[in-house]
Amino acid sequence: MTHMEERYLKLEETIRSYNPAANFAQIRQAYEFAAAAHEGQKRKDGSPFVSHPLAVAQIVAEELHLDSESIMAALLHDTIEDTSATHEEVSKMFSPTVADLVEGVSKLTRVQFTSKAEEQMENLRKMLLAMSKDIRVILVKISDRLHNMRTMEYQTPAKQKQKSFETMEIYAPIAHRLGMQRMKWELEDLSLKYLDPIGYDEIIQALEAKTAEYDDFMQLIDKQIITRVEEAGIHGAIVYGRLKHPYSIYRKMYTQNKSINEVFDLIAFRVIVDTVADCYNVLGIVHDLYKPILGRFKDYIGTPKPNMYQSLHTTVMGQSGTPFEVQIRTREMHEIAEYGIAAHWKYKQNGRGAGDENSYEWVRRLLENQEGADAEDFIHSLKVDMFADEVFVFTPMGDVINLPSGATPIDYAYTIHSAVGNRMVGAKVNGRIVQYDYQLRNGDVVEVLTSQSARGPSRDWIKIARSSEARSKIRQWFKRERRDENIAAGRASFESELKRSGVTIKELTAEENLPHILKKLSYGSLDDMYAAIGYGGVTALKIVGRLREDIQRIIQKRQAEANPPAAEQTKTEQPNKPAVRAKAVQGIIVEGMSNCLVKFAKCCTPVPGDAIVGFTTRGYGISVHRCDCPNAAPERRTKEEEGRWLRVSWAEHTEEAYRTTLQVTGKDRMGLLVDVSTVLSSTKTRVSSLNARSTPDGFALIDIEIDVPDHNQLQAVIRRLEQISGVMRVTRPAG
Repeated sequence: MTHMEERYLKLEETIRSYNPAANFAQIRQAYEFAAAAHEGQKRKDGSPFVSHPLAVAQIVAEELHLDSESIMAALLHDTIEDTSATHEEVSKMFSPTVADLVEGVSKLTRVQFTSKAEEQMENLRKMLLAMSKDIRVILVKISDRLHNMRTMEYQTPAKQKQKSFETMEIYAPIAHRLGMQRMKWELEDLSLKYLDPIGYDEIIQALEAKTAEYDDFMQLIDKQIITRVEEAGIHGAIVYGRLKHPYSIYRKMYTQNKSINEVFDLIAFRVIVDTVADCYNVLGIVHDLYKPILGRFKDYIGTPKPNMYQSLHTTVMGQSGTPFEVQIRTREMHEIAEYGIAAHWKYKQNGRGAGDENSYEWVRRLLENQEGADAEDFIHSLKVDMFADEVFVFTPMGDVINLPSGATPIDYAYTIHSAVGNRMVGAKVNGRIVQYDYQLRNGDVVEVLTSQSARGPSRDWIKIARSSEARSKIRQWFKRERRDENIAAGRASFESELKRSGVTIKELTAEENLPHILKKLSYGSLDDMYAAIGYGGVTALKIVGRLREDIQRIIQKRQAEANPPAAEQTKTEQPNKPAVRAKAVQGIIVEGMSNCLVKFAKCCTPVPGDAIVGFTTRGYGISVHRCDCPNAAPERRTKEEEGRWLRVSWAEHTEEAYRTTLQVTGKDRMGLLVDVSTVLSSTKTRVSSLNARSTPDGFALIDIEIDVPDHNQLQAVIRRLEQISGVMRVTRPAG
């Protein structure tokens, strides 16, 4: 154990170099707790088991510069999994956060990678990130896997291939997603060593054979660049060359069918400077020194990669005809490129304080950030936010299913198969029976209980399900299995909506109207239409909206029969009295009057073509209402007002524009107002005012005042508005 003590002291020395304020007493306690818990356990190479957590803690400290809690979690990461220690014990002795980190690493260790399907692997990668609410869990787990891969030679060939495959498919891509390039490269190289040992050895031997040649070449280029950079007044620049790492060469050779001599950027140089301006100055110097190869320049400073990697990349030709790549970046960019997400708090703990948060916008995009927090608090609050809209669960067979956030067992069942959903009678999550509306969490194992005698889905399931796939399959079942029930429900809904429009179902489906209506709606019969409404394929509101013109025609016909034209009545009542031709005022002819003051009622805003009636106001002339306006309804007229209601009509030719109001009701969405404005513009409609508002239940109400010459133009505008995606109805307010 003397050797273990030496390694522990080296760990302390590493931590002290970047975080002298670390809690060394608790870190020592964590080491001693792990040594006691793992006492008697050996690794495959015969060394004490505690050497592994010590090595993982060393990686966490040396490579990532993490905080005290992360170091303790690394030292303890196998205690809950492999010893008698419990979460409660670790929590009590250290802290709940350390216990949660240890348990998080243990959970990730238990995940089985059974399927090799590409989609399954991507789901597993996402699930691992989403499961670890504190990003440090993933960082400790990647460090754990890195040490396991470094000591993989002691495992059996089968185990070597299995672990290498997992590393290549799961852990290396996660390291890449978090921007941790150094660890990603080492994980890939170590995996390749066991997945294709022959290919790996060929690349290593080829590189070793040219080591002397490459070393001389790199020293020459290094000297040339640094000399010219200093002559240009850029001081403190660091220049160094490196060979491309083996897996990167391997991938280019085998995917592009090239030999190692045909790999263009086998040698790469890094130039690290202080400022972004220096980066572009150095680029000019490099292109002046060497001939740039066309099409091989990339500016990741101006347009960073998704994980916010920044650098200038250019491939140039040396004087000896050897092509090589040059990467130019600032020191901060270099830290982020090498260490990824860990670089953020690495800077904070180097005594720079909170720093400029805007420089770390990439972290905010990747993670939930806590503004103004110090380094320890910042790390403590880090959570993965990349997949907030997804949840990943296991089938009993170990496959991962990707569902929308808030998904229920109903969504899971229909994702497996529509027959599973239709026969579902219950569900188990992690072995326990749950309600249908239980919200699934990352890592849950879900089992659907089915029965051949199941009655099928309930209509309430449509409201509970979160995925459109599940809702669609439930509607399909109702469409197929419950036609009679759908017809009854659809008729009731349609009748209710019609009543709001002022028409009875009997009037609309009269013998003279029915064929035209069914043809317009593309249904074979009324029952087909009712069934579609009943199972949710279409809403009654949408059907009524499409029949708006027919409903208006029926209302006008009814009103015309109830109020015969003034000319006819005058002829009947006073056959011998000569007709007096009244003069139109604002396009309105008032029976028996001329040159009277006329105004249009604001409650219903009539336009030429509407059935109208006049009312004599006190001192303001004749107010013209639409006949379907509630304020002009015969049942609302009092005896005292009877003599004040007049027959009025539209003149044959009107040249004026008339102001009227429309109300558009639709589902609230981005761009709805733009689409409405586009329709009004394309129909050359003059807009007087437009007011839009959202409702708490997800709808949008848009009130528009427009000027139109007549009813036909108005109907054309209404039809175009009704065709907009998401618009449910367009009405003319009255009353």
